[in-house]
Amino acid sequence: MTRPKNDNFLRALLREPVDYTPLWLMRQAGRYLPEYNETRRRAGNFLALCKNPGYACEVTLQPLARYDLDAAILFSDILTVPDAMGLGLYFADGEGPKFERPLREEWAIRDLTAPDPYDHLRYVLDAVAEIRRALNNSVPLIGFSGSPFTLACYMVEGGGSADFRAVKTMLYDRPDLLHHILKVNAEAVTNYLNAQIESGAQAVQIFDTWGGALSHAAYREFSLEYMQRVISGLKKTHDGERVPCIVFTKGGGQWLEAIAASGCDAVGLDWTTDIGDARRRIGDKVALQGNFDPMALFASPAAVAAEATRILDNYCGAAGDCGAAGAAGGGNTGHVFNLGHGINQHTPPENVSVLVDTVHGHRKI
Repeated sequence: MTRPKNDNFLRALLREPVDYTPLWLMRQAGRYLPEYNETRRRAGNFLALCKNPGYACEVTLQPLARYDLDAAILFSDILTVPDAMGLGLYFADGEGPKFERPLREEWAIRDLTAPDPYDHLRYVLDAVAEIRRALNNSVPLIGFSGSPFTLACYMVEGGGSADFRAVKTMLYDRPDLLHHILKVNAEAVTNYLNAQIESGAQAVQIFDTWGGALSHAAYREFSLEYMQRVISGLKKTHDGERVPCIVFTKGGGQWLEAIAASGCDAVGLDWTTDIGDARRRIGDKVALQGNFDPMALFASPAAVAAEATRILDNYCGAAGDCGAAGAAGGGNTGHVFNLGHGINQHTPPENVSVLVDTVHGHRKI
């Protein structure tokens, strides 16, 4: 199978020559777009939107119709996996995701098993296949999952948390129980991502949203260790093409070297890490993705362009290989531009246009 017509995103992840710095946005299909809100209204609610492959395909493609993005990302939710485990996912108005049956009892934890993605998550795989057909080989499709630890946070807390008291109490009091949850989660995430790859995903990202809430030692034992298990079990190629893997730990700047050594192809950065320093710290081991502060998109168009240019120049100064001639002539940059976290629902859509145009025009002849 040939690569997409625009394969700059895949090439950057694999540190191959690119025509320009490619760009996609975490949560690029979402509530900041009026067309998304209209589709969600027709679907009835968020879960109905996720579980209908046609609607999921529709909203996945919406940002690509509006912006010249270099990749599409499957529209879904990280909590589909614990939902498939029988925890009873629902969304309370104004409160975010909740589980009817959080993991608090030892018997429930011991009974936890990884779901078969071809059975319990078939609607996601059908959406992947439908999106690939609709993209018609124009840009790559990214699949994703939450990390084993991030999923465990929701599964134990029963929803979002400000302090992760329940899961951290388990971590220190009964690490054996948390390790059991993480072991099952790692198996589930590996199977889920491989099923997405087999259904058409051309790159995958592991969202370790809450790994940064851990202590230094706990991060390595309870988050990174299980992401390494997932990465080691992933399909590295499909239909004759490499399938790159991105790891994004929000608040993970102090562990960059360890994350880069995990076996992933790229490390995602939030906005708190200097991208030039990150490039110097890990050298050319992996590509880097990030790290524009999502809140900067609320500033004036000139400020948006200035901040994007600052990040790009900072990266290029550290990489030493993406000047004007290098970029236009196929410089080996290893940089995918992205936000440092998901786009905010109140973001002015016109400022996203400024960001895309600035990144694509940077040092390009």
